[in-house]
Amino acid sequence: MDTQKITPHLWFDTEAVEAAEFYCSVFPDSKVTHVSTLHDTPSGDCDLVSFRLWGQDFMAISAGPVFRFNPSVSFIVDYGPPHVDPAGARERIDVAWERLAEGGTVLMPLDKYPFSERYGWIQDRYGLSWQLMLTGPDGDPRPPILPSLLFVGDRYGQAEEAVGFYLSVFGDSEQGTVARYPGGMEPDREGALMFGDFRILDRWFAAMDSAHEHGFTFNEAVSFMVDCADQAELDGYWAKLSAVPEAEQCGWLKDRFGVSWQISPTELGTMMRDGSREQVDRVTRAFLPMKKLDLEAIRRAYRGE
Repeated sequence: MDTQKITPHLWFDTEAVEAAEFYCSVFPDSKVTHVSTLHDTPSGDCDLVSFRLWGQDFMAISAGPVFRFNPSVSFIVDYGPPHVDPAGARERIDVAWERLAEGGTVLMPLDKYPFSERYGWIQDRYGLSWQLMLTGPDGDPRPPILPSLLFVGDRYGQAEEAVGFYLSVFGDSEQGTVARYPGGMEPDREGALMFGDFRILDRWFAAMDSAHEHGFTFNEAVSFMVDCADQAELDGYWAKLSAVPEAEQCGWLKDRFGVSWQISPTELGTMMRDGSREQVDRVTRAFLPMKKLDLEAIRRAYRGE
């Protein structure tokens, strides 16, 4: 399977490789696909890990205690059909929950809820949040793992607007489920987005509003890497998404909702994976001072020019 166009990217202090191996042991159809080291970055030497969870691409980096995970971005894991045989689904979700709970923090206990026969929300030992759930056979098909964006605090009420914005930025996209809060669920406002999902390029996302006091918001601990074929595609996404100039750094940006993205050329990933140690070091030195990535300058560094 080819590399996906949008890849969740996880920021760890020192545990990226360990965490990736742990997640691969929890979920099926999972493996670490590549590990490299970036030398002489502002955080020192950083491990960069590519891995697959349940057939979907992820990346992680060990880059120091700069950003901490919080539940504003979590990952919904669906143990319903067609991903899991219903006969063994309850056992499989319980086993995964037990693994993720080791050293973790329960946010919503694994139990029966009006929307699911078996559901729980947990922060694992590294702080990353997972929502495990059983779904029925009647819903629209979705991948087994969906990144979920939780709009809280001063972002409350913006979930539906954000979904519309992302659908407009990425041409190949579609709206999925839309469920709004009914009256009588205060502090949530009637009509706010209780749950919605949407596809941009090849990645399904979920989005939710919550008016409860949470004490967190989006940060760079989880970002979304967009794989670009050329400089023109990179420039286009950058112009549409970047809304916080001071957050622009080596291909990273923040959009107007505070969500972090990395806009990166496909060639850069190939260079980092296939290049010699000297080539990788030259490329790293070239892109670290950049804000928006300059593909031609990166190519020159790779060639040693």
